[in-house]
Amino acid sequence: MRLGFAVKILGKPGLKANDTRRWQNNPHLSISLAYLRDILRYLDQIQVGMYRLSSDLAPYVTHPDLPQFHNQIDECAAELAAVGRIARQQNVRLSFHPGPHTVLNSPDKGIAEKAVADLLAQTQILDRMGLGPEAVINIHVGGLYGDREAAIARFVERFLALPAAVQQRLVLENDERIYHIGDTYAIHRQTGIRLVLDQLHHLCHHPPGFSLQQALALALGTWPPDQTPKIHFSSPRTALIATGKRARAGANQPAYRLPRMSQHADLIDPFAFLDLLQRAAQAPRDFDVMLECKAKDVALLRLREQLTRLAPDLVAHCQVY
Repeated sequence: MRLGFAVKILGKPGLKANDTRRWQNNPHLSISLAYLRDILRYLDQIQVGMYRLSSDLAPYVTHPDLPQFHNQIDECAAELAAVGRIARQQNVRLSFHPGPHTVLNSPDKGIAEKAVADLLAQTQILDRMGLGPEAVINIHVGGLYGDREAAIARFVERFLALPAAVQQRLVLENDERIYHIGDTYAIHRQTGIRLVLDQLHHLCHHPPGFSLQQALALALGTWPPDQTPKIHFSSPRTALIATGKRARAGANQPAYRLPRMSQHADLIDPFAFLDLLQRAAQAPRDFDVMLECKAKDVALLRLREQLTRLAPDLVAHCQVY
């Protein structure tokens, strides 16, 4: 079981995930790839085997008004191949997770077309790196737009219209509010898209009586036998959130607000993760776990240390790294 984290590096100051300069300063994929080589060296040092790339690895590559950035992937063919070789040598599983603006099922065709352009660019990056089918692009179904059946039908139609190379990279995640594992599995039945179970989303939103163990088995079964599935795991935030406003004496306005159940905590609850490991020990196949937590690599290293101390035999049985 590989453990992974997303994008930002907190445990080693100075490491950047991508070139964040504004377009006026001519940011470029080549700079992001230099940063990525440094990140891969760091992952090798801390023995982490999975990492989510920044969705902005190639800055402005699909921006309709900035054509000067559209050829970055071709311009970096050699660099992409070199970084891909490093990732394969280290057995690091890379992936993308486009932001909420990448919505295939939007009734606005312009938004949907922009989503397709983003997915195509990220597919080209992974392909140019020479990575296998486990290097995926994780997406959500999208919005409801007042008609669930029509929204799902639009997703299916647009997925099936994508180039085969893009389809082969995409995986579909359940969300915490609109589309639960039953919905994503229905889409899988129509498209063949592999499913990623988000454990916290499932706890927040699931079909009645549908357990986490059932959801895990369902999602794992959508992956071909020669590929290792992955899931997302996080702990809900429980800390109060400061509003920036000072509470006045006698005023009915607190200086804090309560977190949503679906918000990610800084760290991972080790006891909740031990429960997952016990489920994994009984699962029909191996799987990797992307940790979604605000403390990123720091949280992963803390969790790994805690697990080793709390349940060394279970960690060894599941071969967690």
